[in-house]
Amino acid sequence: MDRISALRNVEEALADFEDGDASLGDVEDRVLGVLRTYATEFDEAGVTAYRATGDPVVEGTVVVAPDAETARERVAARVDGRVPEFEVAEVV
Repeated sequence: MDRISALRNVEEALADFEDGDASLGDVEDRVLGVLRTYATEFDEAGVTAYRATGDPVVEGTVVVAPDAETARERVAARVDGRVPEFEVAEVV
């Protein structure tokens, strides 16, 4: 899914909410689905989406990076002063 398609899907979900055709929970689920699809189909040249697993502080965090080492650095940077034990793997 490209960025324009993702934005269009989010916009449609918001429009349904505004029209009363979808509840907030429905919209949250749809937007989360769009984001997950976008992350798993991310195809920018030279970068990949990586998901952290391990320490609960970073569990499930997804970052975009050119390699696993940079992804680890980006996940670790999101934790103030604490260096949790975790691994990163490409999102598939």
